[in-house]
Amino acid sequence: MNSGDGASVGMRAVADRGACCGYGVCAEICPEVFKLDEAGIVYLDDDIVAADLVDRAREAAEACPQLALTLEPIAS
Repeated sequence: MNSGDGASVGMRAVADRGACCGYGVCAEICPEVFKLDEAGIVYLDDDIVAADLVDRAREAAEACPQLALTLEPIAS
């Protein structure tokens, strides 16, 4: 688990709410980034992922059984 160049500048989280089935794994792994609404569907308070949360946010996105979450580099 290295925190390559992407981790040093942060990333942008993208959530496909239509694909989310509400398993909640993402919010368990990285609740600072991934939240669940009253129906249990993922949402983001802020799509910018701080550099210190990138590894956990990536782990959470990869754990999503519906592949509803991705992380993208922030365009400079």
